[in-house]
Amino acid sequence: MILATKILFGIVSLGLIIVILMQSSKSAGLSGAIGGGAEHNMGKAKARGIDLLLSRLTVVLAVLFMILALAVGYFIK
Repeated sequence: MILATKILFGIVSLGLIIVILMQSSKSAGLSGAIGGGAEHNMGKAKARGIDLLLSRLTVVLAVLFMILALAVGYFIK
């Protein structure tokens, strides 16, 4: 049980890191100027869907991370 919890904790940790790194930043910075206005106007719905999915996945993984951290702490004591 302890080993399974630790393995799941590691998988959730890596998943959380990957999902956070995949999210786009709130300020586009120079990439917005290089991409042009056409990409900004036409690709907005797709980007909004992906950003929404990644933000929800981040919340789910963060909650799992907290629960598993408490469980590992409880088992190790």
